[in-house]
Order: sequence, then C-alpha cells, then structure tokens
Amino acid sequence: MTYRPDEIDRRILYYLGMNARDTSAPMIAEEVDVTPATVRNRINRLEEHGIIRGYHADIDYENSNGKVTTQFTCTAPVSKRSALANEAVSTPGVIHVRELLAGQENLVITAVGEDTSDINRIAQQLSAAGVTIEREDIVLDETFQPYHGFAPEENRAPSAVTDFQTVVGGGEVVEFTVSETADIAGLTLKIANQKGLLSDDVLIVGIERDGDHITPNGDTMIKPGDLVSVFSPEPLPEQLVDAFDSEPRPANEQL
Repeated sequence: MTYRPDEIDRRILYYLGMNARDTSAPMIAEEVDVTPATVRNRINRLEEHGIIRGYHADIDYENSNGKVTTQFTCTAPVSKRSALANEAVSTPGVIHVRELLAGQENLVITAVGEDTSDINRIAQQLSAAGVTIEREDIVLDETFQPYHGFAPEENRAPSAVTDFQTVVGGGEVVEFTVSETADIAGLTLKIANQKGLLSDDVLIVGIERDGDHITPNGDTMIKPGDLVSVFSPEPLPEQLVDAFDSEPRPANEQL
C-alpha cells in the first residue's frame, strides 16, 4: 500500500529540504507542534517508504581545487534509458543522473572533472556506453530550496486538524493534534463519550504519542500533544473539532 504523507510529514520534508544537516528533531518538533520522538518516528517512516531517499551535501566543486562541473544533455534509446542511466552513474566523475520522460534529450548527466581533459574523458565514456551527447554546458552555480507546497501556510488560523481524507461511503478519517487546553485532554475515551465530546458514531482508530502507536480502548486517556486519528461516517461535525482544539473555528470553515 502506498504511503500517503500527511501535513506533519510534509512540514518535516520542508524543514529537512531547507537544511537537513543543521535541523534537529527538536527544532522541527517546535515548528510542527509535536514531540521530537514523533518527528524521529515520522522521518524513519518516510525513509522506509522511500520518500526520503538520502541526504546529500551541497558541494562547491570549483572551490575544491578548481574542479570543473559539467552538465551533459543526452539522448538514450527509450528502451535502454534506465540501463544507460545506471551505467552512466558508474562512470568515474559522474555525480548525478536524471531520467526524463521524453524521446529526445531524456538523460541529464552532471559530472565533475579535474580539468577539461578529464571532462573529455567522461564524455567519451558516456558516448561509448551508448548515449548521444546533444549538449555540453559548464555549470556556474546551483541553488536549492525546499518545495513550497510543503511549507506552513502563512497566517494560517490555528487548528488541531492535521490531515483528513474522504473514505468510501462519504465518511472522513481525520487526524487531530490535541492542544493543551482541549476539552478532551486528560479524559479517557469512555468519559469523553459520556460528556458528549465524542458521539457514538465517531471512532478513534489510532493514537500516536512520543513516537509510539497506541491502539485505543475506552480506558485510553487522551493527552496534550497526542496525534489522534478519528473516523467519522458523516462530514466532520464542528463539536468534534472543538473537543480537540480550544481555538474557535468559524461555522462556515471548510475542513
């Protein structure tokens, strides 16, 4: 089953994309409003599902004894594109290969050479492997930034709703982060139901606390900072949002 990153995952990816080396789990936890253990657990999960594929240093090769960085725009037979991409990666000096969904110019290969003679050697090896070099460009500089779609929304109203998805039959599975002053904080699920904070048709399907996953029952107590997954067979009722989040929400706000 394909893993579906939620809002917390996306925020974690944003901060790691900004500066993975100098961004710790406690720093991300403070920004996302969860515990450091939850952040570490989420990072491990993103790695296990291949969403985070690695952490790479941004190296200025020109400042490293004047090395030359070159980008080769190449064409490979579509049926051999992946195989030739793997072969290109094994070429000494090649540091990055990108496959493009195109018939022409479908491989972009970045290589670092000691000098122009070394770049020519790399070009000859790539050509011998079976790719056609269409263009060869010296790389002057390269800038990276995290994907803005994973960034926190500016001026977003506070809310305990972390993520939601519609399921078969029109119900919704929602994730709440329990605030310190939430009405449900400090109550067991049984008492929360007796107080009318949870209706009979709402089901708590999971709780994540300090990186651990808890299977809830009637005696399970909800604590501030918990990430609670809730199934509602009907569109999310406003009183359910209020139970987890002390911040007022406009009656016409769309979840």
